[in-house]
Amino acid sequence: MQYKEIISSGTKWEEDFFYSRGVRVANHIFISGTTAVRNGEVAGRGSVEIQTRECLNIIKEAIEKLGGSLSDVVRTRMFVKDIKQSSIIGKVHSEFFKDINPAATMVEINRLTNDELLIEVEADAVIVA
Repeated sequence: MQYKEIISSGTKWEEDFFYSRGVRVANHIFISGTTAVRNGEVAGRGSVEIQTRECLNIIKEAIEKLGGSLSDVVRTRMFVKDIKQSSIIGKVHSEFFKDINPAATMVEINRLTNDELLIEVEADAVIVA
């Protein structure tokens, strides 16, 4: 494996802001802020539950492309437009991380890059061989 491996989501945002979906350095994986957008379309318009699930599925796929798995996740960060939806977000988070229990942060923010987006999630993973 190279010293640094990157993967792309292929979005225009990556080209405009010069970042990657995910970066692996040695046994560490860092996944950029991930929203519920696939192929330019927002999934689950109006539903923080569907958007959270889509974000976490995209993160899972990115980690797997970089040679890890969800069980390697040590931290998640969730940026949400309505903190009153935290119990819904937490329920979906637990579907993915129930037995993993990563360190987690949830912060209410004013807005995201698209007004239809309700949540953005980041994740860090460490692969322990």
